[in-house]
Amino acid sequence: MKKILTVLIGAWFLLLSNTGESNAACKNVKIANMNWASAGLMANIDKIVLEKGFGCNVELIQADTVPAFTSMNEKGSPDIVPELWANSFITPLNKAIKEGRLHRLNKGPITGLGEGWWVTPAFRKKHPEIKTVMDLLKRPDLFPHPEDKSKGGFVTCPAGWACQLSNANLFRAFEMEKKGWKLIDPGSAAGLDGTIAKAAERGQNWVGYYWAPTAMIGKYNLVKLDWGIPFAGKENWDGCIAKPEKDCANPKPTAWITPAVNTVVTDKFRKNADKNLITYFEKRTYPGKVMNGMLVYMTENQADGSDAAIEFFKKHETVWTKWLPTDVANKIKKSL
Repeated sequence: MKKILTVLIGAWFLLLSNTGESNAACKNVKIANMNWASAGLMANIDKIVLEKGFGCNVELIQADTVPAFTSMNEKGSPDIVPELWANSFITPLNKAIKEGRLHRLNKGPITGLGEGWWVTPAFRKKHPEIKTVMDLLKRPDLFPHPEDKSKGGFVTCPAGWACQLSNANLFRAFEMEKKGWKLIDPGSAAGLDGTIAKAAERGQNWVGYYWAPTAMIGKYNLVKLDWGIPFAGKENWDGCIAKPEKDCANPKPTAWITPAVNTVVTDKFRKNADKNLITYFEKRTYPGKVMNGMLVYMTENQADGSDAAIEFFKKHETVWTKWLPTDVANKIKKSL
């Protein structure tokens, strides 16, 4: 009996020890709450999953991309960045991952995201033969410029945005002026959205720059064009396309750079978190249409990330329950 009792007591302490270790990552979890809608939604969804599903204590930390990465890399906090756009610092990120300070748990937390050139669904329906940017460049006549109907109008980014440089250099790389095109500066974010809304609601043709996930893409079902050519390399992009015209004398035609958007966690969190929690982050991929639809909901209802997270759990159960064990998913359902 003494031997049996000793074994049972030992097993009990071992269980307590393992439970404490597996829950160590949940005692005080800090999640970066970035200042754009999709990232705010994801942060709040992760908060509910960790708190209601895994019993964690979670704090959302207001953050911007570069400061959040720098703090994670140098100080080990925040523990989680749900939506990290890393193109501008991919080299130091990869170095931190290689050296074990950070871990990339999800290489694509949202499908269909990225920047590019888009057209209205009305245009795609009228001209299914135009499938790529290379096809479209031949038809400026289909997008008459508002101030010069003899030219095609391409809606670019407002002055001061980084994407204005990239679009202006691509305009030169594709020799669009020779092909009969002129750039349209919308003046502001509201102006850019206004050009889309006007064209989409009237069933008119429109082509220009935008990005996903966004409420505008979701609301108006814009269609992203394939480029029809490959990406011409980071040297061309980083060393020319993304720079001011004076520093980009010879831009080469190229597809838009593929975005590096990841869910990243600290080494401490990765080592101590419950294995089902790590699996959750690995599986947690939002379909692009679902995310765009949620962003529409947030815009139309003036909902913040916390309110939208509840809406997501109620409306998209078939999506999020696939990311979690049944018992964990049931805990979250009961908490709503």
